[in-house]
Amino acid sequence: MKRHLLLIMLCYATLLFGQSELQPEIIKLDTCWSFAKSGSNDWLSATVPGTIHQDLLHHNLLPDPFYGTNEQKIQWVENEDWEYKTCFSLSEDQMKRQAARLVFEGLDTYADVYLNGARILAADNMFKGYAVEVKDMLRCGENHLRVVFRSPIKETLPQWETNGFEYPADNDHADKKVSIFSRKAPYSFGWDWGIRMATCGIWRPVTLQLYNVARIDDYYVKQLSLTDEKACLSNQVEIYNVTGETIPAEIDIDCSLSGATENAAKQQVTLQPGYNSVNIPLDIRNPKRWMPNGWGSPTLYDFTVRVSYQNEILAEKHHRIGLRTIRVVAEKDSAGESFYFEVNGVPMFAKGANYIPSDALLPNVTAERYQTLFRDVKEANMNMIRVWGGGVYENDYFYDLADENGILVWQDFMFACTPYPADPPFLKKVAEEAEYNIRRLRNHACLAMWCGNNEIEEGIKYWGWQKRFDADVYKRFGADYRKLFHELLPAQVAKFDEGRFYMHTSPYFANWGRPESWSVRDSHNWGTWYGRKPFESADEERSRFVSEYGFQSFPEMKTIRTFASPSDYRIDSEVMTAHQKSTVGNDLIAESMERYFKVPQRFEDFVYIGLVLQGQGMRRSMEAHRRQRPYCMGTLYWQLNDSWPVVSWSSIDYYGNWKALHYQAKRAFAPVLISTLVKNDSLRVHLISDLLDNLQGLTLDMRLTDFSGKVWKKESRKVDLPANSSHEVFGSTTAYWKSAKDLTECYLLITLKNSKKQPIAQSVCYFVPTKDLKLPETKIRRKVKYSDGSYTITLSSPKLAKDVFIEIPVQGARFSDNFFDLLPGEKRVITIESPRFTGDEEIAVRHIRDTY
Repeated sequence: MKRHLLLIMLCYATLLFGQSELQPEIIKLDTCWSFAKSGSNDWLSATVPGTIHQDLLHHNLLPDPFYGTNEQKIQWVENEDWEYKTCFSLSEDQMKRQAARLVFEGLDTYADVYLNGARILAADNMFKGYAVEVKDMLRCGENHLRVVFRSPIKETLPQWETNGFEYPADNDHADKKVSIFSRKAPYSFGWDWGIRMATCGIWRPVTLQLYNVARIDDYYVKQLSLTDEKACLSNQVEIYNVTGETIPAEIDIDCSLSGATENAAKQQVTLQPGYNSVNIPLDIRNPKRWMPNGWGSPTLYDFTVRVSYQNEILAEKHHRIGLRTIRVVAEKDSAGESFYFEVNGVPMFAKGANYIPSDALLPNVTAERYQTLFRDVKEANMNMIRVWGGGVYENDYFYDLADENGILVWQDFMFACTPYPADPPFLKKVAEEAEYNIRRLRNHACLAMWCGNNEIEEGIKYWGWQKRFDADVYKRFGADYRKLFHELLPAQVAKFDEGRFYMHTSPYFANWGRPESWSVRDSHNWGTWYGRKPFESADEERSRFVSEYGFQSFPEMKTIRTFASPSDYRIDSEVMTAHQKSTVGNDLIAESMERYFKVPQRFEDFVYIGLVLQGQGMRRSMEAHRRQRPYCMGTLYWQLNDSWPVVSWSSIDYYGNWKALHYQAKRAFAPVLISTLVKNDSLRVHLISDLLDNLQGLTLDMRLTDFSGKVWKKESRKVDLPANSSHEVFGSTTAYWKSAKDLTECYLLITLKNSKKQPIAQSVCYFVPTKDLKLPETKIRRKVKYSDGSYTITLSSPKLAKDVFIEIPVQGARFSDNFFDLLPGEKRVITIESPRFTGDEEIAVRHIRDTY
C-alpha cells in the first residue's frame, strides 16, 4: 500500500514540477558575499572562492605581501577572526524539492556555518569537503548564510599550551609552533622556500544542491583486470534515496571513446531508503591503454552512470577513465631493495619533479595556470610529478590534466617534516580526510601511489630529536607515528583504494648522509646542498630511486624587480634575505659558483650565472641517475615550481618563467639521450633510451672542435640502442683528444644519427669547468621578426657563445629554447610567444663571456 501511494505521489510530483524537475539543480553560491573582522560590522565585498588575504588586498587593506619585507606587515591577519556572509533567494518551485544539500568543497579551516539562524556546521579540516542536509532550514524567498572563521592560531593555542612540549615543526615560522595541531596546509605557516601566510576563507566552491527522489554520491570505476583482449571493470555506484520509501529504478552505465559507444550495461534495482551500493560489471573488448608521456597516447574513456525512474533521469555522474596497470615494484635483491614503477607491464624510468602549491593564496591558481603548468611538465619530457606532503591535495582539474597529459602522480598525504599528534580527535580528522580524498582521486589514471608523509621517519631517526627531547617524548613520536602511518592511513587506502601501492614515508629508509642506506627504495639526496658537495658527487652516488635532490638559484631579474628595488640588489640585502628561506642560503650559491665559474661582481650577472649554475649542476645529477639504470629507476628533483617570487630550488619561477634548470631538465629527460662523463683522464659516452622500440643501425659521430669552429679530430662508429635501456658505447682517455688540441679551448660535439643519417640526439661535452675554458670574445648577430604575439629571433656567432640567455621583460613568455650554447657558425632560430606582447619589447641576449 505504501509503495502504491509513493508511486502516485511521484507521478503527481512529475506533473507538478515538469519532467526536468526530477534532475538535480545546482546553484552556485559565488556572488554577493561580503566580509568583516569579527565584531567590527565593517562589511566589504568579498570574493568566493577566496581567502581573507585576497579580500584585504583587494580593498588595499594590506600591502603587497610579496614585495620587500612586507611579509612582516601581514602577520596580524592570522590572529583575527573573520566573517563572511551572503544571501540567496529560492522560488516556491525550488522549495518543493524533496531534499537540499549545502556543499562546501573547502573551508580554511576552523569555521562555524549558520543558515537562517541555525548553526549547521562546525568545520575543522581544510583538506575535506562538507555536505549538510539543509532542506528544513531553507525558506522561500531570501535565505541568509554566514561563515565565521576562527583564527587558526588562537584556535590551537590551548593545545600548544597544554601539550607539555614544543613539536619540532621548524618550518613553522613562529615562536609558538601551533601548526602541528591543525589539518591545514603546512606550508602556509612558512617553509624553507615559503612565505608565512596563514590564510582563512572559503577557498573552494560552495553550492546549494536541490534534488528529488535520489542522488548519486559516489561512482568508482574499479579496474579488476586488463589484457590486450579485455578490460574487466566493476562500476561501483553509491546512491542515496531521500524519499523514505523503496523505489524501483534503472541504472545505466555507458562507456564511450571519442564519442563512439564501446559498451553499455543496464540494471534494474530497488533503492532502499538512505544509502544503496550497486556494483555493475562491464567489459571492454580490445581496450586502448592509457600510456605515460613519451610512451604513447594517454587514452581516456568516457564513463557515465545514470539513475532513472520511469524513463526519467534522476541523477547522473561522469568520469574519464584511463585503462592501465601500474605496479610499484619494491622487492629485496642482492643489492638491497628495488623501487620502480611498472606501467602496463613495462618498467618505467620515472622522470620528473616535486610539486608544491602554485601560490601562497590558493584560489589565485586559475585553470589557465594549471594548463600552463602541465604544458611545462610535458614539454620537459617528464612522466611523473610528486604532490608533496606539505601542501594540499590538489583540486580535481589538476588530476584531470595529469590524466590528459600522461603524467603519473606520486601522491603524498599532507604531513611533512615533523611528528604529529595521534590523539583520538586528531586521528578521526585524518581518517575522514583520507577517505574524502581517496574517494575523490581514485578514478584518475594518473594516480600511481599513496605515500604517508614526507621525511618524518627520517627526522625521527636522524635529525637529532632524541637529543632535543626527553626519552618519553621521543618514544611518543614513534608511537604516534605508527598509529598514523602504519595503521590508520594504510587501512584507509586498503579500504577505499584496494590494490593501490602505499608507502608509509619518503624516503623509505635512506638518509642522504648515510651511503649504506641508499640501496633501499627511494632516497632524498641533499649532498650538493646541505652537504656542500660538488655536483660531480652524483656520478658516484648510486640510489635505487632519487625522489628529492636540489640546488637553488635566484629567479631572473624581471622577477626580482617585482619584489625589490635597485638599492636591494645585493645577495645579503635585507630584502634578498627576506626572500631566501633556506638556512644556508645565498652564500652557498656563491660558494658553489666559485667551483665552476668566474664569479661576477655585478648583481645582475651573479643572478644570471647562478641560473646557469643551477641548471648545469642539476642536469649532471639527472643524467647520472639515468646512466645508472636499471639499478636506479627514477629521478624527481626538488622542486618544480614556486608559491611566491623567491630564491629557491624551483625550475619554474612564480610567474611561470622557465629557469635554466627547466631547459636543462628537458634536455636531460629527452627520450633519447647522449650522456658524457669526464672524470680524471677518462671520457665515457652513454646512450640512454626510454623508447619502447629498439633502434638499430645508428651512427655515433664525434668531432673535437675549437671555439672558432675548426674540427681537430673525428671519430665515428656504428651503434645500436636497445629499448628502455642505458649503456656505455664509447670510452677513451682525455689524452686521446688532448693530442689534437688544448682541451681548455675546444669542445666535443657528439651526434647520434639514424640509418638515414638524420640527427636524433646531440650533446656538447667540455673537458674542464667553465671557469677554466678560454672563452673567446664574440658578438652574437641577431635578426628579430614580430608577428601577432610572437617573436622569431635568428642568432649566429662566429665563435662559441656559451650559455646564451635571451631576456624579454614579459612574465611567463614562452621560449622554444633558452640557456643554450651557440656553436661557432651555427644558426639558431628561437621563437618567443605571449598574448601580452605588443611588438615593442626590448630583447637582450647575453652569454658567459659578457660577464668577464
